[in-house]
Amino acid sequence: MKSCPKSKMTLLPYGGFFDPDKIAGEIAEINKKIDDENLWNDADAARKLLQKKSNLEKSLNDLQSLESDYKNLSELYQIAPDDTDVAREIESLAARARSAKFITLFHGANDNCGAFLFIQAGAGGTEAMDWAQMLARMYTRWVERHGFSLDVVDEHAGDVAGIKSITLKIDGDKAYGWLKSEIGVHRLVRISPFNANGKRQTSFASVDVWPDVDDSIEIEINEKDLRIDTYRSSGAGGQHVNKTDSAVRITHIPTNTVVTCQNERSQFQNKDMAMKILRSRLYELELKKREAAEAENKAAQKKIEWGSQIRNYVLYPYQLVKDVRTNVEKTDSDAVLDGDLDDFMLAYLQQFN
Repeated sequence: MKSCPKSKMTLLPYGGFFDPDKIAGEIAEINKKIDDENLWNDADAARKLLQKKSNLEKSLNDLQSLESDYKNLSELYQIAPDDTDVAREIESLAARARSAKFITLFHGANDNCGAFLFIQAGAGGTEAMDWAQMLARMYTRWVERHGFSLDVVDEHAGDVAGIKSITLKIDGDKAYGWLKSEIGVHRLVRISPFNANGKRQTSFASVDVWPDVDDSIEIEINEKDLRIDTYRSSGAGGQHVNKTDSAVRITHIPTNTVVTCQNERSQFQNKDMAMKILRSRLYELELKKREAAEAENKAAQKKIEWGSQIRNYVLYPYQLVKDVRTNVEKTDSDAVLDGDLDDFMLAYLQQFN
């Protein structure tokens, strides 16, 4: 039997983002606010406060569990430092510790939610549509790396290759907390596979992300404000595709927010999913309005306009992926396009969260 490399037991790096006492202190401060009898005069603020407390309590429990396992393994290591099973447990604990270091970065009101991720090809025709499809694959591989689940809610194929747009529903622990760092424009530079002259081409695609809010969050939607259209699905395959008007498009007239769904089996299911996406988008719009009103300078840092990319993916004449917000770089572009995104995401969360 192949033995594991001998591990050395070291102290857990408490401090900063990895500080149980700090988290316990934040929970205590929230408890003081909860005791205020006027708290529920603002139901929305109260709900956010309770959600934050719940998130912090989960983080504290995770860290306390980590500390308990550390103490147990420390004792076992003193007794049997050459035991291969103990060595494996130590390596596993080290991996958990590396992940736990960033637990408290996910303290937003919706960070524990699932997410809807929307990718849209920018200007550039087939090139941009191919790039949008590459991004969809990149996020699919990232989802697989984290053990999350993914469903394609809506997809519009490109005229020649790639996709015009796609909406993905992603379920997993802190999916929105992770993916909110990806909102913005993504720029690709490469030799075009669609150009016979082999010229270098620049392509753009935008990514947007909304939290998959649950039914406990009330979003008031007036039926009179909605325009609901049905049409035939344009996706590939399936017994319902191009045979019935099962696809649904809902327009929220006051905000000009448009959502579509065509990948469910019936018009009713497509409408139900489209309404779920609409609720999430309207909720996110409201949050952005409040953030802007409360902290214009902070909102300005996060505001993304079309054409101002957040990340460059250069495949030629050299390989480099660089996030322009945090200056994090990776020269292994193949790994990044295969879903190796955590370093970019965590750097963003540390800087802007």
